[in-house]
Amino acid sequence: MLNPIEKISLLENCLNETETNYADSFKNDISIYLGSFDIQNSNLNFLNNLSSKAEIENWVSKLTSRIVLKYNQECEQLSEFIFDYITNG
Repeated sequence: MLNPIEKISLLENCLNETETNYADSFKNDISIYLGSFDIQNSNLNFLNNLSSKAEIENWVSKLTSRIVLKYNQECEQLSEFIFDYITNG
């Protein structure tokens, strides 16, 4: 099991990976929304529900894919969309 600092580091590394597709282009937006990658950042509390590198990578992949498939910029802000995904899955 990963400790919180390892989880934060893995998330940050995953979000900073080189873009290979359109969905990856939203990783920077997610990073901006989340803010600082430190243990005191309450935006990162969702990491408590994730226990492995694979789960963190899958979380990022699902969020970026969901942005591509369901985000409608005419109806909501991207920050609202990301917040909803973090709080409701």
